[in-house]
Amino acid sequence: MADERDGVPLTNLDQELFPGAGATKRDLIDYLDAMADRLLPVLRDRPLSVIRVLRGQDQFMQKNLPKYTPEWVPRTKIWADASHREVTYALGNDRRTLLWFGNQRAVEYHPALMLAGSHHPTHLIMDLDPPENGGFQLAVAAARLVQQVLTDAGMPGAVKTSGSKGVHVFVPLAPDAAPEDVAAAQRAVAARAERLDPALATTAFIKEDRHGKVFLDATRAGGATVVAAYSPRIRPGVPVSFPLDWSDLDSVAPGDFTVRNAPGLLDGRDPWAEALPEPVPLAKGLIEEGHTIPVARVQAMHEGKRRARAKRAAEG
Repeated sequence: MADERDGVPLTNLDQELFPGAGATKRDLIDYLDAMADRLLPVLRDRPLSVIRVLRGQDQFMQKNLPKYTPEWVPRTKIWADASHREVTYALGNDRRTLLWFGNQRAVEYHPALMLAGSHHPTHLIMDLDPPENGGFQLAVAAARLVQQVLTDAGMPGAVKTSGSKGVHVFVPLAPDAAPEDVAAAQRAVAARAERLDPALATTAFIKEDRHGKVFLDATRAGGATVVAAYSPRIRPGVPVSFPLDWSDLDSVAPGDFTVRNAPGLLDGRDPWAEALPEPVPLAKGLIEEGHTIPVARVQAMHEGKRRARAKRAAEG
């Protein structure tokens, strides 16, 4: 007979969550249950994508809710231009929904950057990704560059581990921020941080152009998502994206925070809610500079085509 919590049937709780997880499905659900009061505020009213890992299958991102989803799971519908269809997203608004997703082996939680029904991003976000053979401390050093740029612009931010190998910096924004201006400001933050230490950090979107540097990813804008604070990740040991004080960055590693130990480290606190500054308007100087910087994905697409043409010409 299946276990049940809050009316949600729970099955196969003692199975390993995924190969190499070092944790069971029960560990995931216990974690989501224990952390609901902290997870729900960062998910609430945001179209939610999850990454699931089913037994014997590769992990996959689920946006559209499956037909067997219980009627009580809150949801919103959004038109997807890419697939020319309406997509029904869950809203992570209550404990029962979290428990249901946990039972579906949804390990990672990636909320939209805007609230349902809104076209205004709620945060400026920088994703700092160290190179393949680089350690977490390289991402930390790049985060310090971003912190300086934001401080100089009058836009203080909060920092968390990505739960993988990088660092995320979030700046809460005033409610009227335009998507194109947020994207521009993020490009300007990345460009200014790169100028502070071009030997450490790069804005190069194409991997082969990064040359062992930390990638200052300024593309978390518009319809993108970013893994939520406190979300588990599909990595050995099941680490979680964990909030940190800026002063603690140099003394931790991403693997220090997992579904097994993270709830006990909080001592009843919600460090992400405590760390996030009050919302601020976008700095005009960042917006103006950012609008002069090409959009990374578009620039990379054109550069890729140019290189392909040059390669064909050389081979011909």
